[in-house]
Amino acid sequence: MPMRYFFLSLALLVFALLAIAGFRGSKTENRPIEIFPDMDHQAKFKPQTPSQFFANGSAARMPVDGTIAKGMPAQNDYFSTGKMGDKWGDGIPIEMDEAAMHRGQERYAINCAICHGPVALGDGIVKQYGLATIANLQDPRIRYMADGEIFNTITHGKATMNAYGANVSIEDRWKIIAYLRALQRSQNTVLAELPESLRAKLTPAAK
Repeated sequence: MPMRYFFLSLALLVFALLAIAGFRGSKTENRPIEIFPDMDHQAKFKPQTPSQFFANGSAARMPVDGTIAKGMPAQNDYFSTGKMGDKWGDGIPIEMDEAAMHRGQERYAINCAICHGPVALGDGIVKQYGLATIANLQDPRIRYMADGEIFNTITHGKATMNAYGANVSIEDRWKIIAYLRALQRSQNTVLAELPESLRAKLTPAAK
């Protein structure tokens, strides 16, 4: 009697294994049994799907007025885009003081120095690991570049530089640019442009 149950259980086990593994490659027109559908089937329209519900016959709808794509500025002004009309603008459109400059220094150290280096010479730690396409921000091309174009580069990225628009706020981007301009000035200032008190310290005393 026990042996009969043993063989019956063995036969059921073999059948179960065949059902699970043996029939996996077979095809059928029947809808499979889904114990856990995991929201695989939802009432939705895929892109470009026609629909008789809407008058134009398309399921795709225009965005609601005022909708802003993720990562895009809420406005189309210089502060948000770096553009004045159809050209790159110049100037820092936020009030800068010591605290704001310190914030720009901090954000530069966190987001930029790893590639561009502490004084923007393009000699950050990443370059030491083989990335040779990092821009030297002390190059005249960058020093004379419009602030708005630099803002756009930070926002959207360029070449091997990733976009930082999603990571750095608009105001912090301008503070970074203000700090960068200070770095550029520190490496390219002539003696005559310095305050007289500093010139006196840097000028050798006459013998």
